Amino acid sequence: MRKRPTREIPKDEAALFREAVRDATPIRQAPRVSRGSKAPPPVPIQSLLDGHDAVAESLDGPLTWEQSLQTGEEPSFLRSGLGPDVLRKLRRGHWVVQDAVDLHGHNRQEARLLVAEFLGASLKRGLRCVRLVHGKGLRSPGKEPVLKGKVQLWLAKRDEVLAFCEAPRNQGGSGALLVLLKAASK
Repeated sequence: MRKRPTREIPKDEAALFREAVRDATPIRQAPRVSRGSKAPPPVPIQSLLDGHDAVAESLDGPLTWEQSLQTGEEPSFLRSGLGPDVLRKLRRGHWVVQDAVDLHGHNRQEARLLVAEFLGASLKRGLRCVRLVHGKGLRSPGKEPVLKGKVQLWLAKRDEVLAFCEAPRNQGGSGALLVLLKAASK
């Protein structure tokens, strides 16, 4: 077993040190500020922002039953004034998907901007049918999709969207939507 080194200074070295610093004047110490009370609790900024976003989205109100045609679990939407055959044709692939956007990895705010930019660009290009991939939520807390419901609400509120439905399995299934857009005005 090793012996621990001692921290004691030999008496002769201590006397030598005291003799060397005998004429030194001690440095004045500045008065210390006492810390006082405890630090304030942290402010959950992201939670507050999420709460504000939720309130803002709730002011828009839910979709009316005319706007939203829910058949079981499959999300779908048909603008009022259009026949049910439009939605049926969209489900059956009557319109070819001309472009797609993937929202994986984006938060709610980023996804909303990306959807708006994508739809605007699609209209300018004269596209009629596009796909939005929002994901199935497999890596989300609780395995619940975060963007799925939000994307449906955003799309239903946009005038250029005529209809949307769940994509076929080979195009994303419940993690994507096929969206039918208005024809470009000439």
